[in-house]
Amino acid sequence: MKTIIKKIDKTQKDTDIIAEAGRILKEGGLVAFPTETVYGLGADALNEDAAKKIYAAKGRPSDNPLIVHIANMEALDKITTSIPAAAKVVADAYWPGPLTMIFDKSEAVPLGTTGGLDTVAVRMPSHEIAREVIEAGGGYIAAPSANTSGRPSPTTAQHVEEDMNGKIDMIVDGGMVDIGVESTILDMTVTPPMILRPGAITREMLEELIGEVSVDKTLINPDSKKAPKAPGMKYRHYAPKAELTIVEGAIQEVVEEINRLTKEKMEAGCKVGIIGTEETIGQYVAGDVKSIGTRENEATIASHLYGILREFDNDGVDYIYSEAFATAGIGSAIMNRLLKAAGHHVIHMESDT
Repeated sequence: MKTIIKKIDKTQKDTDIIAEAGRILKEGGLVAFPTETVYGLGADALNEDAAKKIYAAKGRPSDNPLIVHIANMEALDKITTSIPAAAKVVADAYWPGPLTMIFDKSEAVPLGTTGGLDTVAVRMPSHEIAREVIEAGGGYIAAPSANTSGRPSPTTAQHVEEDMNGKIDMIVDGGMVDIGVESTILDMTVTPPMILRPGAITREMLEELIGEVSVDKTLINPDSKKAPKAPGMKYRHYAPKAELTIVEGAIQEVVEEINRLTKEKMEAGCKVGIIGTEETIGQYVAGDVKSIGTRENEATIASHLYGILREFDNDGVDYIYSEAFATAGIGSAIMNRLLKAAGHHVIHMESDT
């Protein structure tokens, strides 16, 4: 298969490119397109055969549910059996945006899209190109991240091309995404509503609107027989090729420990990558050091996370050591992704004070 790659400017959109993407989707093909979070790999969500192509292209386990992307609230009526009042409140505030909600599904949504579940995950992205592609493709587009399953999610079209070239019909190149980590997933089929994946819409933001919101703290093991209700719950995700370790503690102790570990690995002939910040990169004495952003603005960290992991893949490092980050606000999403990428391999530095 030859993958068509078309560059598009969201300020001067090319309607021919959007129309071509829509035609491919309506015919059961696969189109990757930008959203505000990461690039999505789209197929007609109501066409079970098309949805199955997503699993094949990504190498994704068939019990890992897909998120259905819509462009307007009216579209919910066809794919859900009921919409809780709290969900309408949340949608009024955060749709379009980086938030996915889980509802009881209608007969219109095939089980091949939902990973065999009777629930459906739904998102309304705010990215203009995404919304136009969704509408052109029929209004219901299943779109997980456009990467090989388990790899760091794509934040540029080039990342998509690395993983998907020759496997999908089209890539719509809308430049680098804004947020850089996937949407918050909120399960509206339970009381209180439960966050199954943290993202840019935080628990605090949701609780201001609808009161108590719980957070699923369990990690489902790969050999679990339980079906995951949301993408990213069951399987290892976001992983670079190198072994990634997070070092947690007082920042000066963290820097010293990463320097020690780097020296040890390099003396053994290994290539080491280091994830630091603008505040610390000058303190690392060896290794392939990259700044992920600044702690003064954690949104910069989120936006660069996956890109840096992919850079280390291209650099051919054997080991990666990363600083840990605060878990308030979007930091909870950053640490969630980092921990999954590291397989929960964390070194805790115990301070003497």
